[in-house]
Amino acid sequence: QVQLVESGGGLVQAGGSLSLSCAASGSIFSINTMGWFRQASGKQRELVAHINSGGGTNYADSVKGRFNISRDNAKNTVYLQMNSLKTEDTAVYYCNAVVLVTTTPLDVRNYWGQGTQVTVSS
Repeated sequence: QVQLVESGGGLVQAGGSLSLSCAASGSIFSINTMGWFRQASGKQRELVAHINSGGGTNYADSVKGRFNISRDNAKNTVYLQMNSLKTEDTAVYYCNAVVLVTTTPLDVRNYWGQGTQVTVSS
C-alpha cells in the first residue's frame, strides 16, 4: 500500500503565493508520474500539472507561467509553487502518483492524496 500525504494550502489574497507538497510512502519500487489535480465546487476534477521521473512537465493552460511543479525523487515528494494566484484557482487540490509497487509481480497503481483546500480571496 502507498500513502500520499499533502501539506500546504490555505487562504491567500489574489496575487499572492502558496506552496503545496506531497510525500509518498509505503510499498514503492519507483514512481513514474506525480502531479496535482484540483476540483472546484460544482466542477469536475482537472489536471493542474504533472511531472515524470525524468523531470518532464506538463501544465494546464490556465496555470502556465504562474505555477511551477517540481519533485525530489530521493524523497518521493512532489511540490507545487503557485504564484500570482487568482480567485478562480480556489479549489481542493489533490496529489496524484502513478507508482510501481513492490508486489509480486510488480504492479502499476494510481494513488490519490486526501486533498487540501486552497482559497484565493479577492
